[in-house]
Amino acid sequence: MTLHTIDTGLFKLDGGAMFGVVPKVMWQKLNPADEKNMCTWAMRCLLIEDGNKLILIDTGIGNKQDEKFVSHFHLHGDDSLEKSLKQKGFSTSDITDVFLTHLHFDHCGGAIKREKNKLIPVFDNATYWSNTEHWNWAIEPNPREKASFLKENILPIKESGQLKLLSSNQKTDSLPFDLRFVDGHTEKQMLPQIKYKDRTIVFCADLIPSVHHVRLPYIMAYDMQPLKTLSEKEELLNEAVENDYILFFEHDPVNQCCTLQRTERGIMPKEIGMLSDFV
Repeated sequence: MTLHTIDTGLFKLDGGAMFGVVPKVMWQKLNPADEKNMCTWAMRCLLIEDGNKLILIDTGIGNKQDEKFVSHFHLHGDDSLEKSLKQKGFSTSDITDVFLTHLHFDHCGGAIKREKNKLIPVFDNATYWSNTEHWNWAIEPNPREKASFLKENILPIKESGQLKLLSSNQKTDSLPFDLRFVDGHTEKQMLPQIKYKDRTIVFCADLIPSVHHVRLPYIMAYDMQPLKTLSEKEELLNEAVENDYILFFEHDPVNQCCTLQRTERGIMPKEIGMLSDFV
């Protein structure tokens, strides 16, 4: 197995929304906001090369949205999904599986493209993976979360015939990692836990979006059930520090990974850096 970090670009989100109840005077030191209170975040994916499998975890926001939508999120940076794949020696047609942790637009938007007024899969040879509970949650969204679930990102996956749905108690031999289901951010988000070179790497998605969210109170205001996030995060952190897991961050604009340690202030980051620093 070989792992490749795939950077798909940067975007901006409101700092208060990203740090929840934590006061700005504290989080501003971690990820400084601009004059509109917006902070820069990554959309970092992970590519797993395993035998004849080439599995992409999440896809970023994509490039099919209109200018009005893009203006809300200030997409910037030199990276894109296709460019990053090409730098690793791959094309979109090489991808055998696209694993979507959840169906919010910044995680699945790059799965679908607009071509001649049609919405079609970017990865024409891939199986797309979600789970039944989350899929149903996304196609009939609640009013609070509706703006994150865009039909143009989701429905064409099923229409293509390339979608496979797991259940929350199901394992599959088709994917070379274990799954951790969490509900605080959104219903049945899936976190891959990958065994790699005698280490366990947890793709943290939106349970712990950046190294600054390791601290327990740092929970996004976007989360549907913040107290559930609190308990899910605490469980993962304790498991991770006991077993020396590597946490992989999808949204941290600078740091890809960290390990953990127990301190007088609770569980905190230990070593912080790039994935290549750890494996």
